[in-house]
Amino acid sequence: MEPIIKVSNLVQKRKHRTILQEISFEVPPGEWWGVFGTKSSGKTTLMHILAGIAPFSSGLVEILGMDASKSEKFKRYLGLVTEENSLFQDMTVAENLDFIAVLKNASRNDVQEMIERFELQEYLNEPLNFLKKGVLQRLALACAILNHPKVLIADELMENIDLYSQSIILRELKSFKAGGGTCLWAFSTIDFCKYVERVIWLEDGKMTLFKPEEALQEWDRQGKMYRENLLRTECV
Repeated sequence: MEPIIKVSNLVQKRKHRTILQEISFEVPPGEWWGVFGTKSSGKTTLMHILAGIAPFSSGLVEILGMDASKSEKFKRYLGLVTEENSLFQDMTVAENLDFIAVLKNASRNDVQEMIERFELQEYLNEPLNFLKKGVLQRLALACAILNHPKVLIADELMENIDLYSQSIILRELKSFKAGGGTCLWAFSTIDFCKYVERVIWLEDGKMTLFKPEEALQEWDRQGKMYRENLLRTECV
């Protein structure tokens, strides 16, 4: 079975700094993978490359069998949620949904379906700067999957949002996967590992592939090591 996302020996450099070092992985169809890392680990850089919005220094990136460095055709099958809000700030919730539906050639029925699934009915006439972050993230994901994409790239989708919005987003991510979609979700909260099937752990631009339980164990191991080192330092 051909992978939906294939990355081989990916390197990204900026000036004299290497952001990503020899990253390689393959995401099979219908799986939900996570990309975990703390600040400046390279998560967002990787997600931007996979979404086709950033060039890279060397290596191979294929989405749905298409070389991301040579073609943008894969983008018509891609849903994207960026870490920075990329929706239209001068539009209401309803206007964002309608405008993006036109851009993605989605139907009015698709828009209504997203409104109901993400429980956005009471916010339709609200401007985006009035929304709580949880509602804004629900809207961002709704817009990303309006056209029923095959691949979803989501960066920091659930950081610091209310539990109710988290539950809605998790439900819809599971529904996307159940419908055959493939998802890559970047996060910096280790507990989110439990929702995914594999974890790409980024640290100083280098990658380790873990099962979710292995990633949680590694986090605990590192935390214990740093705490022990701190105690030794305080005792000196």
